[in-house]
Amino acid sequence: MGAQLRVYKRRIKSVTATKKITKAMEMIAASRIVKAQRQVTASTPYATELTRAVTAVATGSNTKHALTTEVEAPTRAAVLLVTSDRGLAGGYSSNAIKAAERLTERLRGEGKEVDSYIVGRKGVAYYGFRERKVTESWTGFTDSPTYADAKDVAGPLIEAVQRDTAEGGVDELHIVFTEFVSMLTQTPVQKRLLPLSLADTAEADEESAKHEILPLFDFEPSAEDVLDALLPRYVESRIYNALLQAAASKHAATRRAMKSATDNAGDLIKSLSRLANAARQAEITQEISEIVGGASALADATAGSEK
Repeated sequence: MGAQLRVYKRRIKSVTATKKITKAMEMIAASRIVKAQRQVTASTPYATELTRAVTAVATGSNTKHALTTEVEAPTRAAVLLVTSDRGLAGGYSSNAIKAAERLTERLRGEGKEVDSYIVGRKGVAYYGFRERKVTESWTGFTDSPTYADAKDVAGPLIEAVQRDTAEGGVDELHIVFTEFVSMLTQTPVQKRLLPLSLADTAEADEESAKHEILPLFDFEPSAEDVLDALLPRYVESRIYNALLQAAASKHAATRRAMKSATDNAGDLIKSLSRLANAARQAEITQEISEIVGGASALADATAGSEK
């Protein structure tokens, strides 16, 4: 019985140590969410206004450009998947990967070849384990992305859009990331970045309407030159905003997962404590029984000797 009690105490000590770790990780994630939210809020107006500028050029001129012109029969698409470098975030990365898988299947069903671009070690590991081709990947910055990171990611994608499909270029550019809705809700979404979709245009107009900003633009030296200048800025800003949204979502998912782990550890400690108390009580009861039995046997032996 003593051995069983030692086992319970050892498990309680181990779970208590784990609980301290998960609680600390929960608090760290909670503190990072605030910073990530501020970055998302700061980057969104820039991305929105840039989308409006591109829309103004597209609607105010007849210029054909990869940024705004639909290809009649697109044959190749690029999909950028944003995952995490680390785990302990529940289904955060797996949900984004599933969304990318659904998008890839849909694009292939439309007769398009798909080039995969991956951000985050979780996505790279997923594709690597299944021996799937990845055109390019980036890791090491998903927890706290910077605009420089977004430029590094956007560079190869912009080059692919500007190249002809016969030379490895793409007709469409899609991105899959986890959108931060609230502390409790993070939703995997997929958006087409290029050519500029009507959904993005409507979203930009709706956001601008909130701030009562009128679309007033002059194009110099020409609409085509403006689009050439806006193309990298537009892609970079959209990717940067997506990286920030994904980072905020990851921290929220980590906080939620660590809170659940902490609560489960607390419940397990209570359960083990009850078992340990029961084992200790049984051990004490056994010892008392042994003492009483020994005393009774000694009394019987003493009475027999006196006769």
